[in-house]
Amino acid sequence: MCGAIRSFLMGLRGLITEYFIGFWDYETPKVMVVRNRTLGVIYRGVQFLVITYFIWYVFISQKAYQDSETHPESSVYTTMKGTAVHGDDILDTVEYARPSEGGDVISSILRREVTYDQQQGTCPEYHQVDNANCTSDSDCVEGEVNFNGHGRRTGRCVRYYNYTFKTCEIQSWCPVEEYAAIREPALVEAINFTVFIRNAIHFPKFKVLRGNVKDAENKRTLRRYLNKCHYDEEKEPYCPNFRLGYIANKARENFNELCRTGGVIGVFINWKCDLDLDPSYCKPTYSFRRLGLRKDLPDSGYYYRFGKYYNKDGVESRTLIKAYGIRLDVIVHGHAGKFSLIPTIISLVTAMTSVGICTIICDWIMLTFIDKNEVYSDRKFDEVAKEPIDHISTGFGYIVDYGSNHSDLSDGVPL
Repeated sequence: MCGAIRSFLMGLRGLITEYFIGFWDYETPKVMVVRNRTLGVIYRGVQFLVITYFIWYVFISQKAYQDSETHPESSVYTTMKGTAVHGDDILDTVEYARPSEGGDVISSILRREVTYDQQQGTCPEYHQVDNANCTSDSDCVEGEVNFNGHGRRTGRCVRYYNYTFKTCEIQSWCPVEEYAAIREPALVEAINFTVFIRNAIHFPKFKVLRGNVKDAENKRTLRRYLNKCHYDEEKEPYCPNFRLGYIANKARENFNELCRTGGVIGVFINWKCDLDLDPSYCKPTYSFRRLGLRKDLPDSGYYYRFGKYYNKDGVESRTLIKAYGIRLDVIVHGHAGKFSLIPTIISLVTAMTSVGICTIICDWIMLTFIDKNEVYSDRKFDEVAKEPIDHISTGFGYIVDYGSNHSDLSDGVPL
C-alpha cells in the first residue's frame, strides 16, 4: 500500500514539475506554405465572407464607424380637430375628445351608452351579478357588498323592475346601468376627425434639435399650411395632421369595429438620423399598430365611464355615460449617429482580428481531414531547444545561423 502511494506521489510530482517547466515555454507561429487547391479555395472563401460581412453589414448597414445616441429627449403635444352632427346636437372637441388638448395620449369617443337621471336610492340588483337572483329575503344578506355588482344589499328580495323574477335589492345609483342604459348610434363621422401631433426631439450629445413640423417663413404661412395639409409619406412628410380613418387603416383595423368595441392604437414616431449629412435629412417616419389584447377576447377594446351631475327637484342626479372610443398612444424612438475616430479604430481592429479566424478554420481542416499521414503536422509543430550556434565567417564578421521557420509544402507531399 505504501509503495502504491509513493508511486502516485512521485507521478504527481513529475506531472506538476513538467507543467511548471512547460508553462515558461514561448510559442510563436510558424509560416508554412501548403500548395493544396482545395484548402486554398476554402481559405480564400472564408476570407471573402468575413471581409464582406464587415464591409457591408458592420460598416455600411450598422455604421460602426459612428458614435451613436439612442436616448434622446422628446416632447409630444396632441390635439383633436373636427365637428360632427349627432341627431339634433353638434359635437365639438369638448364633447368627444379626452383630453381636448393633451400630451402623448389622446382619445376620441366613437359610441356612447347613456343612463339618464340616476339618483341615490334603492333598486333591484342586475340579474346577471353572482347570487343576485332570489326567491325570499333570506337569500339576501343585509350589508353584503359584491364587488362585481353595483352597491350594498339591503336584505330584501324585490321584483326585478317590470319582470316576473326577483333579485336582491341594493343601495346605489338607481336604476342600474345594464337595465336603463340607452345605446346611441356610432359617431361614424369621426373617421374624418384629425389629430394634430407635434413632436420635438433633442440629441444632447450632438446638440441637434429637430421637429416634425415643416419650417416656414412666418407664423401666418405655417398656420395656413397646417390648416389645409394632411400627412402623406411621400408628398407631405412634415405635416403632423392625421385622419383617424388613415390611422385605423395603417394599423389594419376596421373603423366600424372600433366604433363598436373601441381600441388602443400606438402611433410610433421613429427618428433615425445620420448626422454626417445635413440635419435637414433627419426626418421622422411613422408606423401604427394596435396595442393591447386580441380582439376576440371579452375584455378587449377601450371604454371608460364618466358622469354629468345636476340637481333635479332639489335631489342630486347624474347622467352616466359609458364611452367607447379610440385611444392613441404616441411613442417616440430616436437614434442618431455621427463619425467618431474611436469606434472607427475599434471596428477596424475587430475586423482585422476576425480575419485570423480563416487561418484557424483552415488549420483545423488541414490537420483533421487532409493530413492523413501526419506530414503537415510534423512540419507545422517543431520543438526547438538551445543548440550550438554556428558562426559563418564573411571576412567582415560573423553571421549567426539559427535556422529558418519558413517551409514550403507542395502538392508532391503524399496525402
